[in-house]
Amino acid sequence: MGIFDKLKSQARNKGKQGSDSAERKMNERTGGKHEDQIDAGQQRVEGQLGMDRDRERPDQS
Repeated sequence: MGIFDKLKSQARNKGKQGSDSAERKMNERTGGKHEDQIDAGQQRVEGQLGMDRDRERPDQS
């Protein structure tokens, strides 16, 4: 794995962590009332950013 592949992988992981953190905070603030809508929104944004592709293939470390 080249250095650019490694940096790209790290950036995706950071983005995913940030997305998950934001989802948890929004669910806490709403008391879980809108969990389904928040999850759908998160998946839509991740899909537009190309982050959903990482879920389908194993990490190539």
